[in-house]
Amino acid sequence: MSGLASAALKQISSQLVRQTQHRCLHQSWPVLSGQVFVHRDSDPDEPFEFTPENLTRAKAVMGIYPEGHTAAAVIPVLDLAQRQHGWLPISAMHKTADLLGMPRMRVYEVATFYTMFNRKPTGRFLVQVCTTTPCMLCGANDLMRAISTKLGISAGETTRDGMFTLASVECLGACVNAPMMQVNDDYYEDLTNKEAEQILDELKAGKKPTAGPRSSRFASEPITGLTSLTTPPRGPGFKVRGDL
Repeated sequence: MSGLASAALKQISSQLVRQTQHRCLHQSWPVLSGQVFVHRDSDPDEPFEFTPENLTRAKAVMGIYPEGHTAAAVIPVLDLAQRQHGWLPISAMHKTADLLGMPRMRVYEVATFYTMFNRKPTGRFLVQVCTTTPCMLCGANDLMRAISTKLGISAGETTRDGMFTLASVECLGACVNAPMMQVNDDYYEDLTNKEAEQILDELKAGKKPTAGPRSSRFASEPITGLTSLTTPPRGPGFKVRGDL
């Protein structure tokens, strides 16, 4: 190999090494998003104090855990704060951190990781429509459009009267009963578009719709009826030798 060719090869090799030592930078949804991946608070001055009743509840929850491990109560205590205030401002995170004796950053990490915590105000009823694969295959996209049209808002928005907030969410664990939606703590399953609209009307009228499947099934039993365990339990001793 000539000296010129050898020098050119060394130069190319050197360039390849330098390129593999540098990370590529790119614009992606984590970079562009301000909702999921970036900690931002719309109102850092929102006042918050635990009520005496909730402070008692929080201390009872903390008492479940061994001494020195009360930080393990961060999720239920944050949940108490959110239920009291309606959403979770940063001031509630600070009070939680102070109560549990843990760094505020650790509380931020929990509150920003779990989607159950709402870091901006929501309506009186938080309507969460599951759009993951099983629900999508059973008509969740149509259900989402029907609810959006009914309320006059898109996902992530709140009605002008502050009554409803609409959200498109990932799996809520009711795949057998798809499509479904969660309103606050209640699941409404096996929904048609019309049934979802009726539920919203009842909520707006101050009524309490019956939670669970809207079909004839019980819980998550097969929609066509039981295929096993169709007789009463036999009881102890069934098919056991008489001398045993």
